[in-house]
Amino acid sequence: MKQQSQRQLRVGEQIRHVLTEALQKGVFLSNDGADTSQIQITEVRPSPDLKNATAFVHIMDGEDQKAITDELNAHRQFFQAHLGKTLTTKFTPRLTFKVDESFGEVSKIDSILQKIHETTGQG
Repeated sequence: MKQQSQRQLRVGEQIRHVLTEALQKGVFLSNDGADTSQIQITEVRPSPDLKNATAFVHIMDGEDQKAITDELNAHRQFFQAHLGKTLTTKFTPRLTFKVDESFGEVSKIDSILQKIHETTGQG
């Protein structure tokens, strides 16, 4: 993957803060009554032209992450409008929400390390 520019990193972090604040304040209320304060935006990666951005999502209480991510994508125009009012960029990025798979990878690595630790007799 190509290294992001300083501008992309800065704008991505601004978008992450705006989205996180909107979710924590309950600006976006899900239809099924999910607690939006449990939705964590872990990273936002804008495209080089800043017209698109991918927001990676982790649900802290373990709810169905795919279903919540699908719901966020269904309402992405709401978030884009909210970003448009908040950001000072020339364009408001077109958002896509994706499940952050890195948390699952960390768990896999931890379990592998634990098994190695146990088999070497140091457990």
